[in-house]
Amino acid sequence: MITREMTIAEIITLYPQTIPIFRSFGLDCMDCQIADYEEVEHGAKVHSVDIETLLEALNKASQKP
Repeated sequence: MITREMTIAEIITLYPQTIPIFRSFGLDCMDCQIADYEEVEHGAKVHSVDIETLLEALNKASQKP
């Protein structure tokens, strides 16, 4: 399960299928050096993205192979 405390890099490493979800929310953080340290909640806040909506989409995508 993806949580708000996980780093963006951690999510992408564990669930590469979430990359299109990040991009659909305008978060191209996977190409950013800070992705290794930035929690997804902070990234969402910086980009004015609702964290609950993002987490729901990320977790849905993470269930797909």
